Amino acid sequence: MGQPSVPPPLTPPAPPLMGGGASGGCQVRCAGCRMILTVGAGLTEFVCPTCQLPQMLPPELVSRTHLPPVPAHGIDPTKIQLPCAHCKAILNVPHGLSRFACPQCGIDLAVDISKLKQFFPPRLPPEEVNEVAIEVEREEDEGGMVGETFTDYLPPKLSIGPPHPDHVVETSSLSAVQPPEPTYDLKIKDDLEISKALSCLQIETLVYACQRHLHHLQSGARAGFFIGDGAGVGKGRTIAGLIWENWHHERRKALWISVGSDLKFDARRDLDDVGATCVEVHALNKLPYSKLDSKSVGVREGVVFLTYSSLIASSEKGRSRLQQLVQWCGSGYDGLVIFDECHKAKNLVPEAGGQPTRTGEAVLELQARLPEARVVYCSATGASEPRNLGYMMRLGLWGAGTCFPNFREFLGALDKGGVGALELVAMDMKARGMYVCRTLSYKGVEFEIVEAPLEDHMTEMYKRAAEFWAELRVELLSASAFLTDEKPNSSQVWRVYWASHQRFFRHMCMAAKVPAAVRLSKQALMENKCVVIGLQSTGEARTEEAVTKYGLELDDFISGPRELLLKFVEENYPLPEKPESLPGEESVKELQRKRHSATPGVSLKGRVRKVAKWKPASDGESDEDFEPDSEHESTESDDEFQICEICNTEEERKKLLQCSCCAQLVHPSCLVPPMIEVVSEEWSCDLCKERTDEYLQARHAYVAELLKRYEAAVERKSKILEIIRALDLPNNPLDDIIDQLGGPDKVAEMTGRRGMLVRASTGKGVTYQARNTKDVTMEMVNMNEKQLFMDGKKFVAIISEAGSAGVSLQADRRAVNQRRRVHLTLELPWSADRAIQQFGRTHRSNQASAPEYRLLFTNLGGERRFASIVAKRLETLGALTQGDRRAGLSLSAYNYDSAYGKRALMVMYRGIMEQDSLPVVPPGCSSEKPETIQEFIMKAKAALVSVGIVRDTVLGNGKDSGKLSGRIVDSDMHDVGRFLNRLLGLPPDIQNRLFELFVGILDLLVQNARTEGHFDSGIVDMKANVIELQGTPKTVHVDQMSGASTVMFTFTMDRGITWESATTLLDEKQKDGLGSATDGFYESKREWLGRRHFLLAFEGSSSGMFKIIRPAVGEAIREMTLAELKSKYRRVSSLEKARSGWENEYEVSSKQCMHGPNCKLGNFCTVGRRLQEVNVLGGLIFPIWGTIEKALSKQARQSHKRLRVVRIETTTDNQRIVGLLVANAAVESVLQDLAWVQDLDP
Repeated sequence: MGQPSVPPPLTPPAPPLMGGGASGGCQVRCAGCRMILTVGAGLTEFVCPTCQLPQMLPPELVSRTHLPPVPAHGIDPTKIQLPCAHCKAILNVPHGLSRFACPQCGIDLAVDISKLKQFFPPRLPPEEVNEVAIEVEREEDEGGMVGETFTDYLPPKLSIGPPHPDHVVETSSLSAVQPPEPTYDLKIKDDLEISKALSCLQIETLVYACQRHLHHLQSGARAGFFIGDGAGVGKGRTIAGLIWENWHHERRKALWISVGSDLKFDARRDLDDVGATCVEVHALNKLPYSKLDSKSVGVREGVVFLTYSSLIASSEKGRSRLQQLVQWCGSGYDGLVIFDECHKAKNLVPEAGGQPTRTGEAVLELQARLPEARVVYCSATGASEPRNLGYMMRLGLWGAGTCFPNFREFLGALDKGGVGALELVAMDMKARGMYVCRTLSYKGVEFEIVEAPLEDHMTEMYKRAAEFWAELRVELLSASAFLTDEKPNSSQVWRVYWASHQRFFRHMCMAAKVPAAVRLSKQALMENKCVVIGLQSTGEARTEEAVTKYGLELDDFISGPRELLLKFVEENYPLPEKPESLPGEESVKELQRKRHSATPGVSLKGRVRKVAKWKPASDGESDEDFEPDSEHESTESDDEFQICEICNTEEERKKLLQCSCCAQLVHPSCLVPPMIEVVSEEWSCDLCKERTDEYLQARHAYVAELLKRYEAAVERKSKILEIIRALDLPNNPLDDIIDQLGGPDKVAEMTGRRGMLVRASTGKGVTYQARNTKDVTMEMVNMNEKQLFMDGKKFVAIISEAGSAGVSLQADRRAVNQRRRVHLTLELPWSADRAIQQFGRTHRSNQASAPEYRLLFTNLGGERRFASIVAKRLETLGALTQGDRRAGLSLSAYNYDSAYGKRALMVMYRGIMEQDSLPVVPPGCSSEKPETIQEFIMKAKAALVSVGIVRDTVLGNGKDSGKLSGRIVDSDMHDVGRFLNRLLGLPPDIQNRLFELFVGILDLLVQNARTEGHFDSGIVDMKANVIELQGTPKTVHVDQMSGASTVMFTFTMDRGITWESATTLLDEKQKDGLGSATDGFYESKREWLGRRHFLLAFEGSSSGMFKIIRPAVGEAIREMTLAELKSKYRRVSSLEKARSGWENEYEVSSKQCMHGPNCKLGNFCTVGRRLQEVNVLGGLIFPIWGTIEKALSKQARQSHKRLRVVRIETTTDNQRIVGLLVANAAVESVLQDLAWVQDLDP
């Protein structure tokens, strides 16, 4: 019943608890983890350092300290602890149990309830909650201040080569990590020092890549290297240097896989630049599928350049490019395999329910079949999403010899690790010498977000288009009601409908920005600058369809949205099947004859047919030999006489008439009236004639109805097509911009399309023509256009994602056109990483001037917010892999398709469907006027119905008259992508209101998560006035391959603000004239432990928000509203009183936390403590991630369980450390699990 068994002998000496020695103390067994603990003399309450269970000594040990310590089992707090009257053993007695036997000495015992009170201390009054302490704890949990995000970069351990031509930076987090010692000696070092073709940065990459390629993973495959440099740093020339170095080691074959075949020319240029003129570049798409090293093809060495799409290509005969490449490389191939722009191989490990891409699988297979190959991954945004690392199998982050057996486990750890985990991966990779990531500084680059609000005409056009799509949906639903048998076809129609819907409104958004784009372009050209306009889609498919339909000469440019709508309706409008023409009498008779002959084995003559059993004829016998004559004879005799169906008499067959429909036989004389003349073979009886006439009439009516229905549907379809043709819709933006900026002679186009519409020289009408000329092939047209732009023959360039990957359009010092680039975005991709790829076209190395970025957006839905996100990210240069989330936007807060975004969407949907109340007041509504909220909910519900999110709708009657009811399927409840796409198809007013509501709820959820300490904000700075390293850092883990180590650092921090500093801050604020009447010192309205808390408050970044500075912890991250400030604090008018309270709190906080001297966590608690000890696990973290996670999970306090990545810099010598913050209470547990406890002993 819970009593302990006989305790084992205590042979090993128990460790002291909380620093206490064994002398004068006692030993107990922990009730949680069963470890033996030594409790110091005088201690009655304690927390187990291993499992963090709060416990107290049993009453017997407390009251009889003069007795020798009794070896006791752990205290079970759910039971009463009582001593045995005989052997004095402490027993855990369940409440209510009055009689039992001692399990140690066996004596029977009874509980005397009247004497129990002496064992229980008097009940303390409930502990008073210190609200200020809770507030401070939340602020501390949010992390530190945002510091400098980037630092200038120079190779820390190499000094070969000239400096890079442009300013290069690295995130300060990555700069806190040192790469391993360079040991590789380059063969081409002397050549490079003479030619100065590569900068010191690029040479550093060469050394570390070659050094990494000397190692093998535990799986047996050669280790790979990841070049994560930002766009424009010079990855192409670095790759050329790697090829040239390997060439000198007699590795004469290399595979270079990139995104576009045009980049082959850049590869050739880069190889020439590093002096590798003798290395040939072979474009795989120009070569046959036969063996590359055969006599007919003759590719025996050099670089085979191919695209990712070529990698999955195969010939008509089934030969694959992948097999061809593996055969060319040969067994034991140890040359280079370069995956350039390798983010194209993403989605190898898709979201649940998705399929891996063929490209991702091919990249994986190529690596698996060439285990000795020297693999290099190159991408500025290669790991923007953790699952996109799946193809980088040669980095050794998972698999044999790691703590993650496969990629799924690795991905799971990253997901659990939150925002900071991926940064740690980047830092780990750098520390192990497999990763470099530098970025061009954006100093001198200008950013401007330009709002292009919808003009009145465009707003009206957009509204009508949205209404038309809603009406079209209703029309399709009613038209589909006639097609009950066409269910599979119906689902296909809706898939195409929503895809077309999304594409249509993307076109509309883009077209709305054309006037602003043209105006800004003309302004830039007048200022002697040149223009680059970026978009995602060209509308080529719609243009080609229209040209096929209307001819090469047209009155005006094609309207992409109109053609898309026409195509959808023409191909997908559900028409009933067109009925066949009415059958003639002959075919009706044939139909009836077939019906009568449907019974097998019965002849038309009414007798049983004898069926012969056939078998195949052998070589030696013929059919004549097989069939006996007797059978033919018997059949003949059967036909001689038949029976009349009317008189039932037998008659010769030839004297009877036979109905051609029902086949009955009758005497002509038996008919009424009797038949005298000779009749034709197609005679039919009266009954059959009657039935035939009835059938024909019914059939005629049925077919007429079908035809009427079909013609009505065709007419409806024609009317819809007429309405579409009459709709006022914008032209194709790409053609429109080119036309307004002077036509193809003035504008360089680098897109994936083959033809374009050009305005006729007369100014009337447009003509379709190919983009290339006689002198330029279609393959070279983008390269030719790029050259015309760089040579200053054209000053406007339009680029699409498909046509410009890897293209350099910066104001290159080597180019003729060195005008400053003004980069306009007409269409932003929803992915910020793809936006960065596009912006990297104009901001690259060796440029004469930095570009100006103009991010265009409309006032629709999420466009503005998304544009600001990309701008923030660009301003601070971030890409996720660069190891610092503040290097870009706070992705967790602004990424709509996050866990918080999905929750926000569900909350919003439930509120609109009136299943729950909305947590925020919808835009344009007032909480004081509930009818406004109700009106909004009705409009929102109707809007969601019109875009197909709310289904199975029913219009209520009675008391619910006019109310819509319906349901949102579970898969839609969390589908943020679908919501954002469907949102575009709503009229601007309700679209913006719905989006603002969604964002309002998302912000609230994120704020709540911050307040509760659950929000993971990635790497945070730990700031204090004084930060010093305490003692010598201890090495706790060493990586076998690279020698990189994990180190435990201990820092002491003084976070306080003296009275003098606080008054100086206030004086400066007031001197500058920036102060407000509410600035000053405040004290808490309530007392805790006989003291009030003091703070300094002054107006912050926005009106009504106040910066808070506390004596013990300095400036708080979160600003406080005036209402909150006045509700919790009151202004101190007497400076003397403020000074006394401030200095008292400053002094007290050096020794204890805000909870006072009786805090449950004792010295481990740091809430509001001015002087504190901080432990950071730095260096290599990810290999021991699982161990640390397991150790932290045992902590008692929730905030101590979280894996938090911090950056800390000493104030004495500016030493910067980035690593995992380990709470003081958890240090011993973490080190025990790492099995390096002995190293911590002095």
